[in-house]
Amino acid sequence: MEIEYENRTILVTVLNWGLGHATRCIPIIKMLHYYNFTPIIASDGPALALLKKEFPYILCLQLPSNAIEYPKNGNHFKRKLLQNLPKIALTIREEHKLINQWIKKYEIIGIISDNRMGCYSTQVPSVYITHQITVLTGNTTWWSTKLHQYFIKKFTVCWVPDHQKEPNLGGKLSHTATTNELRLEYIGPVSRFHIHEAEQKYDLLILLSGPEPQREMLEIHLIEQLKNYEGKVLFVKGIIEAVQKKEEIGNVLYYNFMKARQLEQCIQESAIVLCRSGYTTIMDLERLNKKAFFIPTPGQFEQMYLAEKFETEKIAPFADQDNFKIEDLAQVSSYKGFKHSQNEVDWVDLLKIFEN
Repeated sequence: MEIEYENRTILVTVLNWGLGHATRCIPIIKMLHYYNFTPIIASDGPALALLKKEFPYILCLQLPSNAIEYPKNGNHFKRKLLQNLPKIALTIREEHKLINQWIKKYEIIGIISDNRMGCYSTQVPSVYITHQITVLTGNTTWWSTKLHQYFIKKFTVCWVPDHQKEPNLGGKLSHTATTNELRLEYIGPVSRFHIHEAEQKYDLLILLSGPEPQREMLEIHLIEQLKNYEGKVLFVKGIIEAVQKKEEIGNVLYYNFMKARQLEQCIQESAIVLCRSGYTTIMDLERLNKKAFFIPTPGQFEQMYLAEKFETEKIAPFADQDNFKIEDLAQVSSYKGFKHSQNEVDWVDLLKIFEN
C-alpha cells in the first residue's frame, strides 16, 4: 500500500552521543523521502558530520552541543554526568528555543527527535524516539528514569524501536510497568541494513563507536591484542573525517569510517563482529543475523545490562574492556547469535501522525 502526501517538511533531530543515534535515523530519513516528505536534519558534532555524508543533498542545521566529556575511568561517568546537569539543562532550553524559530522559518509541520529532549513543540506533532523508557544509572535509576519520562511526556508520542512482546531486544530498558502516562508506540527494531547473501572475506570485523576517550582507549587495546590473532581482520575505527582513509598492516585492514552501504556489505562478509553493546549496533546485528562479541563502554549501565542480557540468553558473550583478550573470541562458537524476527516497521501507519 502506498499513500501520497504533498511535500511537507519534517525536522529530524539527533543526539550526538557516539554514532548510534545518527545511524538509526538513516532509515527514518529515507522513509520520509519515500513517502514524499522533505526532511531537515539537525544535530551537532560527529553525528551531524556522519549524516551530512549520508545525505549531502539534505539541509542540515546545527544544534547546541552538550559537550559532555567522558572520563578515562568509566567508574566516574555518573559523577561526571551529574556535574554536567546544569550544562545539559541549558542546552535543552537553547534547542527548544531554536525549534520554535525553525518551525516558522522552514515551515516545519512535524518533528522526529532521537533523544534530543528539548526538540518538541506544541505547534506541530512531535515524536520522541528512545529505547530507554527506564534509564539505568545504578542506585539513581529511579531518579534518572523519572527525569527522562518527564521530558518524554512533552512529546505527542514516543516511538520505541523494539518489539512490544518477548522476545525483545531492550528488556527492562524499553519495557516497564510504570508507563501509564506515557504515549508509547512499539515500532519494532529499526536498522539501516538489509540482509543478502555474501561470501565470507573476514574472520573478524572490529566496529568501534562511542564517546572519546573510551573509543580510543579500546582501539589501542585491541591493536595490541591483534598481534596474537592470525585471522583476516577488518577494523573500522569509527572516526568521522572529511576523507575516508584505508590502511593495511599485516592481516588487518583499517578504515577510519564507512558509510552505510559499504558497512552493510562488510558486516555480512565477516564471521564475527567485535563491538560495543550499544542498542543501535544490536538492532543492526539482529537485522543481519550475525554472531558477535561485546565489550561494553565502561561506566555505561545500559551497555553492561544489554551485554549481560544477551550472554544469559546465550546469544553473544562479552568481556570488560580492560580484561578482554583476543583468545576470548573462541567463546562465540558456543553462542547462537542474533536472529532477525522478520517484523517490519509499519511506516504508513506511523507517519499518519503528520497528516493533519
